[in-house]
Amino acid sequence: MTGEWKEYKLEDVAQDFAMGPFGSNIKAENFQESGVPVIRGKNLNFPKYVDGDFVFLSEEKADQLKSSNCYPNDLVFTHRGTIGQVAIVPEGKFKRYVVSQSGMKLTVNKKYLDHNYLLYFFKSNIGQHELLQNESQVGVPSISSPLTSLKSVTITLPPLPEQRAIASVLSSLDDKIDLLHRQNKTLEAMAETLFRQWFVEEADEGWKEKPLSFYGTIICGKTPSKKVQSYFNGDIPFIKIPDMHGNIFLFDTSDSLTEEGKRSQSNKTLPPKSICVSCIATVGLVSLNAKESQTNQQINSIVPNENYYRYYLYLTMRSSYDLLHSMASGGTATLNLNTGNFSQIPVLYPEQSVLEEFHSEVEPLFDKIFFNQSQIHTLEKLRDTLLPKLMSGEVRVELAQGEAAR
Repeated sequence: MTGEWKEYKLEDVAQDFAMGPFGSNIKAENFQESGVPVIRGKNLNFPKYVDGDFVFLSEEKADQLKSSNCYPNDLVFTHRGTIGQVAIVPEGKFKRYVVSQSGMKLTVNKKYLDHNYLLYFFKSNIGQHELLQNESQVGVPSISSPLTSLKSVTITLPPLPEQRAIASVLSSLDDKIDLLHRQNKTLEAMAETLFRQWFVEEADEGWKEKPLSFYGTIICGKTPSKKVQSYFNGDIPFIKIPDMHGNIFLFDTSDSLTEEGKRSQSNKTLPPKSICVSCIATVGLVSLNAKESQTNQQINSIVPNENYYRYYLYLTMRSSYDLLHSMASGGTATLNLNTGNFSQIPVLYPEQSVLEEFHSEVEPLFDKIFFNQSQIHTLEKLRDTLLPKLMSGEVRVELAQGEAAR
């Protein structure tokens, strides 16, 4: 670490801190369809900026909660519930926002801090450790004395030009990742539109239904024995339901198996681009594995008999959310669609020529999605590798000519 980097308490380099209002100050009856948006925890679940679906308050109500108002380029944190989340209030969407009861906001002092740099600091392991060191272990996850804890965070800062340069490197990666995600949403929407046109709006009344098992082998996943440590932490993805959220193709999983672990239950191995469907508790998520994988017992998968079944089945399952839920049964509150019932799901069976032609239409869309997701995976690994190195000064960013004078 060079002498240019200086250590501060966050309260010495920030302009303002504020908590969200007391719970009784925002009630459900205060919400309306437009007005001043309220930032809740779900709005921080994005790579960089506050986003998603908002609830709104009237201008008058927001004025009553003036101390909990936040503005573009402020940072917002959760101190209760899913703690450790942080995002920047974006420019150009709303003039102001209100932080919810579970949040707090920080306004940077621009003489010392770049708001983008501070965001990446709090996304790094160093920043997360500082933010969560006063985490309460009792009841609902929370940060004890949240504002005091935030103000007391220790941060080591390079000069402002270097802060901006570091943030620029990381932002450029995030921007590329965001662009690819948006491209994939558009591509998937195109595929879903084609599916509806072919098999809903223009469906032939003469087409019959066949059980899902007609289209391929149904495999219910299984977890290898946890007692055998050598089964785990290898190169073979082991898919669980949390891995499936928001992913069409699954490149990365939180758990993995070794070759030995795979061989211990080889009949559970899925070839690439099998269709994985969550069937217990969280029912109805659908993804395709990017490479040879296995899943746990909460997931049923279809290994298509024909390649031209693949994306037809994927889109059929994606459009069958309500059916999957209605078929998931059990005497308890936990939904459970067992493998037997899953295998019998009725699926429309058009002529082979129709399925082949449809596949030729949508396969290029999914090929592009696959390529984009592989790029996202590579960029995320690069960003996550660079982040701690840039934040610690282990890797330095060369400043553009004249930048140091800014």
